[in-house]
Amino acid sequence: MTSSKEYLEYILEQLSDLDGISYRAMMGEYIIYYREKIVGGIYDDRFLVKPVNSAMTMMPDGDMELPYEGAKEMLLVSDVENKAFLAELLESMYGELPAPKKKRK
Repeated sequence: MTSSKEYLEYILEQLSDLDGISYRAMMGEYIIYYREKIVGGIYDDRFLVKPVNSAMTMMPDGDMELPYEGAKEMLLVSDVENKAFLAELLESMYGELPAPKKKRK
């Protein structure tokens, strides 16, 4: 199953209080970036984030789910209606995320 453009637009609206949100379409799904770092993605109309310590702390009862077959588990964000929570979540995660990889020429 692929994610709908409508769900992507909903999540982008929920993240609109943050500067530097972008996305990239990838095989019917969407990778979500915050200030050029990958924070997670939208897979099968679910918003999943990388399971860094700050995300695990903010969502201690969050479910770990596979974004797709063969991938590493990610943390399901169930409280997507709460814009303030989402902004705080991504802000707290930012320092723990790896730097963007340099693009090849």
